[in-house]
Amino acid sequence: MLNTNAINSFLRQHDLRIAQNPCVSPDFCLDWAALSARLVAGGAIKEWPKSHFATAAGEWTLLEDEGTGDCAWRLTTQAANGAGGVLTGGVRVGGGTMVFPATWENLLRLKNLVQEHDAGATIFPTSGAQLGRSTLGIGARFTTLHWPAVDWAMSALDLGVTANQNSIPRELVYDVNAMLEGRLDSVPFPFIGTNVPEGHQGQSVEGMSHGCVLAKLKSGFHQRRIAWSFNADHQPIGGKFDAREDDLVRGCLLASYITFDLSPELALNRPAVIADVPAAIVQQTRARVAQAGLALDDAAFGRLLGTVWPAMLKMKQRDDKYATARAAAFTTDIGRTYLRELSIDELPGLTTPETTAVMLALCEVLEMPVNFVAPAFGFQKNMPYPDNAALRTLIARQWAVCEKFGVSIGFHSGSGKSAENYRVMGEVTGSRLEIKTSGRYTYEMGVAIAQSRTAADQALWRDWYRFTLEMALAGAFSNDATEQKMARTFIVDPLVKCGSPLAHDDALLFGSPEATRAALEALPASPEHMFFFEYNFLYVLAAGGRPAKSSLGDHSPAGYQQRARFYAISPETQLLYAKGVARYIVFLAEATGLVPEETCASAKARLDGYATFAALVDEISEAPVAATR
Repeated sequence: MLNTNAINSFLRQHDLRIAQNPCVSPDFCLDWAALSARLVAGGAIKEWPKSHFATAAGEWTLLEDEGTGDCAWRLTTQAANGAGGVLTGGVRVGGGTMVFPATWENLLRLKNLVQEHDAGATIFPTSGAQLGRSTLGIGARFTTLHWPAVDWAMSALDLGVTANQNSIPRELVYDVNAMLEGRLDSVPFPFIGTNVPEGHQGQSVEGMSHGCVLAKLKSGFHQRRIAWSFNADHQPIGGKFDAREDDLVRGCLLASYITFDLSPELALNRPAVIADVPAAIVQQTRARVAQAGLALDDAAFGRLLGTVWPAMLKMKQRDDKYATARAAAFTTDIGRTYLRELSIDELPGLTTPETTAVMLALCEVLEMPVNFVAPAFGFQKNMPYPDNAALRTLIARQWAVCEKFGVSIGFHSGSGKSAENYRVMGEVTGSRLEIKTSGRYTYEMGVAIAQSRTAADQALWRDWYRFTLEMALAGAFSNDATEQKMARTFIVDPLVKCGSPLAHDDALLFGSPEATRAALEALPASPEHMFFFEYNFLYVLAAGGRPAKSSLGDHSPAGYQQRARFYAISPETQLLYAKGVARYIVFLAEATGLVPEETCASAKARLDGYATFAALVDEISEAPVAATR
């Protein structure tokens, strides 16, 4: 079990409390001595009335000190001897009532208690219902502020989705102690010409897992009994990640869905000799590929198998570790089961049907069948696919293989596609798909803050927009060719859309930094500008909000103080943001055919009717009056 003493002490020391900086520590109680004393003394504490649930031990309620964000579990039991040993750190507060700290260790114990008592409970992420066949991946490259909107959309549409999705360790901190000790690696971001520390969102994988469960309890979402999942996305397999795969496995314990990214091992370009692959595996794989209707000559099959074999062996090793960890920690089948996705979209070029078939066949032969596979279709983030007929053909070729294996298609870089693109995806696959989205929800925050009438939010918007403008300007004159090219693309796009003649005259536009700055500053500040979309997520953990490469992904107090600005937004902006996120999820569900049009229309009408954020949150626990499945 991860020791959280150091991270909790760090957060307390720098006054980075959960109320303003959630999900950094795996624990949701940083100071149990203070909180338990307050509970015993009968001090004012928030009781979340919709959080109630039962286990064999008794009735549970979530409590919170809203000033600090520290949480506790209250257990009321009729047992004569109480229930002191159910969780750790318990304190009796009278009669048959005990309180326990909301620690990561207690959360894992509570998962067993809940699922032993009620296998259909949806407090925790699972692989249940249709989640292994059809889902929407709702990622977060930013904060956790989108969660109320996600839960509202699931409830309004009666649709379970992948409600928590993050790349680990790229986006989330995989080990808070490694963070404190300065042992985090860095991730290359070619479009800004530098590396950014891992975990550039600031929250830990365990903290994100913990917070997502508590958020659903606070709103009463669990009362809807809609299954949802947590995807540990882009789990890197092989290469330099071999040395810390046990840490990655430990951190992702609560994930009910694992995406295996083979690119680190494949990038080593160390193919196996076909003679080194066990003959039985070669034969079974060859037969399964042929059964799927693909014909490969011996040479082509040997090259493909040899190329992917080392990575597939590493994937099998990691998969065994995920399964072993869950078997040790959890006591029920529903608690141990997880979904698998094979990600091959990060490899160069478009994925061929033959590659997909060989890899899916190997997954079966190695007894780790996947639920989703993500081929490369040539998608660009936040860009529609330009040719729907060509897209239909590409997807159909992959679907002809996937259907034979009973595997759904994962569409990565799924944000910002056209309604027709999404319809094609849904029609070709019969809605057996996953659309992964992430960057869209940072953009929606920009839209919401830009519209806010609250002074503090407007100040945040001005600073955020200025950060992205300065990042683009610096990049446009970088000595790094890739960074310069990308930054200039991001600058030209809004100038074209605004009708500026400079958009077609690079010599004038980029003649000097002063000329470029003048052109950018002549634009109206807008979240629609491409440079805002591309650079916006880097602001959340930029120390002091500075547009300097050395400030990005800063895990010091300065970085977390910057992050706290977003958690201080007004209820007005929270409502604007929730509406924007929820509308996009409803749009995706309708366009892909996951939810009937009339249900989506009803949901959109409800969204339009909310005048306050509190009213939206209050209805998360309620079934829609006229939902149609």
